[in-house]
Amino acid sequence: MPDSGLFSPKRTPDDQHPADFKMLRTLVHKISQKKSSDINDIAQSHLARILNLFDLVGIGVGTGLGLGVYVIPGTVSRYYAGPGVLTSFSIAAVASVIAGLCYAELSARFPRAGCAYIYSFVTIGELVAFIVGWTLIMVYVLGTASIARSLAGHIDFIANNSMSATLKDELPITAEFLSSYPDFLAFGITLLLSFVLAFCVKIFSSIMNITAAINFAVLLFIIIAGSLQADINNWQIQENQVPEGTEGGKGGFMPFGILGILKGAAIYFQAFIGFDSVASTGEEVINPQRNIPMASMISLMTVFCGYFGVSGVITLMLPYYYQDADVPILYAFQKTSWGWAQWIVSIGAISSLSTSFLGGMFSLSRLLYAMSSDDLLFKFMGKVHPRFRTPFIGTLCAGVLTGLMALIFDVDELIDMMSVGALVAYSVAAACVLLLRYAKDADKYTETEHEDDHFHIKDIVKQIMNTEKLKKPTKLSTFIVTSEIILYIVLCVLVSQLVIQARSSIGAADPLAITGLVILLFCMICIMVSIGIQPTSQATVTYKVPFVPLFPAIGILINIFLMMMLDGVTWIKCGAWTLKGLVIYIVFGFCCHYKKWKSTSNTSPRTSRNSVVVQKT
Repeated sequence: MPDSGLFSPKRTPDDQHPADFKMLRTLVHKISQKKSSDINDIAQSHLARILNLFDLVGIGVGTGLGLGVYVIPGTVSRYYAGPGVLTSFSIAAVASVIAGLCYAELSARFPRAGCAYIYSFVTIGELVAFIVGWTLIMVYVLGTASIARSLAGHIDFIANNSMSATLKDELPITAEFLSSYPDFLAFGITLLLSFVLAFCVKIFSSIMNITAAINFAVLLFIIIAGSLQADINNWQIQENQVPEGTEGGKGGFMPFGILGILKGAAIYFQAFIGFDSVASTGEEVINPQRNIPMASMISLMTVFCGYFGVSGVITLMLPYYYQDADVPILYAFQKTSWGWAQWIVSIGAISSLSTSFLGGMFSLSRLLYAMSSDDLLFKFMGKVHPRFRTPFIGTLCAGVLTGLMALIFDVDELIDMMSVGALVAYSVAAACVLLLRYAKDADKYTETEHEDDHFHIKDIVKQIMNTEKLKKPTKLSTFIVTSEIILYIVLCVLVSQLVIQARSSIGAADPLAITGLVILLFCMICIMVSIGIQPTSQATVTYKVPFVPLFPAIGILINIFLMMMLDGVTWIKCGAWTLKGLVIYIVFGFCCHYKKWKSTSNTSPRTSRNSVVVQKT
């Protein structure tokens, strides 16, 4: 067993009882192994590389301009933020832009299907990669199911809710955790669009390009027409003006206070998924190192403008406590003198939600393909069609699973889980950028530059301040940066909990609370300064996140704070989902493939079929 890098392992027990420790060594290697980052391995793909920059922008914009425009503004303004939805959106946008920058660098380094799953596999190891991938499966399934329900809801709204009323009367569902009726329309839409996605990526990209143009035109109409119906008094409603029996908070621009703003930001965060879908195309893009980062930035800016305009307009058109949580824009136009405009909005909503659904399903199918290719899920999910060169079985399986969720489950009850999953994935991506930026470049060192694996306290203290002014990362500097990132994440959790739990004491300038907060923030700043002065990697990348380590560190802090804002029930649900995933990982991996590991445990790590290398963590 290789040295840990900090202390030499005791060999006596292993030497005396090698058979007893063989399985333990195998398991340790299994959960800590990393995927090869060799550019030749990365360039190989069984999928067709047919997407260009224009296609990627269409996918990013089409995916992003969905729930965040036509559904989430109504929910957040009605129950959490009121007119302050603009503030919630802005906070989520800052974190999303930073996450988008991190995704752009990582996709330029590793243009593979799987997004945060593949990034963590290359950077951290298999166990963390599986947890991230399993969490993203939850995000994509719930996200696409909620989009399918919303799409069916918009169609039903146009039909005066006749379909839902009939199904509630004829096939009611009484279980609390299920929907009040089976949504067959959402199920049918899911299967139809999944079938299109499974057998032709080029048709999918063409649909995304066309509908993205339609969406953009409709959004311009909504913003202009809504501005003509705007009333600034709707941002200045006082508490005594809120109708009795209506949950309207304290009135004003932030009727539910700062906590409502932050909870709204945590929910809004899930809407920024365009750059995630763009990064999922890593194995199907022409010149991915250039096109993926560019498309991610263009998509983020376009989606930002659309969200900001729509969120402001609907709260000016209608008081926040009258907003419809399911179809806010349609409802707002219906209540104004421009009721005819709801037909134009309906075209945009159906078009936008359809493309957003396709983008989510695309990301889900490519994630299943990547995980099955790495033997972490059933192999058949990664099977590529010989003619269309798409993971058609995985796509169809994803469609059936999502369709069943949309058919019978009340997705709104699970929507907060999406935010947790997305925030976890984006935090891991930011951490991966830091780890890679300060990682030791093994291929740039010769045998004469071999370093001792034994680190002394004196050397560690000197390297924390980089007194030697090193220009190239070493094992010691890499170890220090890794440890500091872990400590920084812990401090982010402590700061978030302190601010949330002791907010009244901090607001009242309680000396104890203020002192604790200042100490924690000071420690975080010191860690960032120490990381910033460490030697950086010499690897050449087509795109790099600016202002490292500041931008990734801010992203991690905001993501963790937003996660801490979500309630305990949401965390219990996510914990249960993660526990199920770990059971699958243990049973499927350790039991089904133990013979394979045992037979190959003594072979060279670079000979494994998926180019997985065993590295020290």
